Amino acid sequence: MKVNLPKSGGANNMLLKVQKFQEDMAALQEELENREYEITAGGGAVTVKINGKREILAITISPDIVDPDDTETLADVIVAAVNEAIQRVDEEAKKETDRLTEESGLGGLGGGMGLPF
Repeated sequence: MKVNLPKSGGANNMLLKVQKFQEDMAALQEELENREYEITAGGGAVTVKINGKREILAITISPDIVDPDDTETLADVIVAAVNEAIQRVDEEAKKETDRLTEESGLGGLGGGMGLPF
């Protein structure tokens, strides 16, 4: 019985694709970590500035929402803004990672690669 083995050129080509993908992914991860996003909540009453590492860089609070007798509302709006900011970072990272995976020609592998995004 004769077994058809893949030609070494095909395996080498796949290894080169994977290596380039890894290099591109490392560059993308660095780029994503350096991005900054501004998210508002409560009709613009709270603005959160976050980077791609999910580090909160700043929180701006409109004086109009500050009520010493109702700090719970202020806390809720801050939590909503922070959660939305984190979600935006995650969505953007997934979108960019999916794009890179498709462009690399390794689209079938991306879902099971355990990527950090």
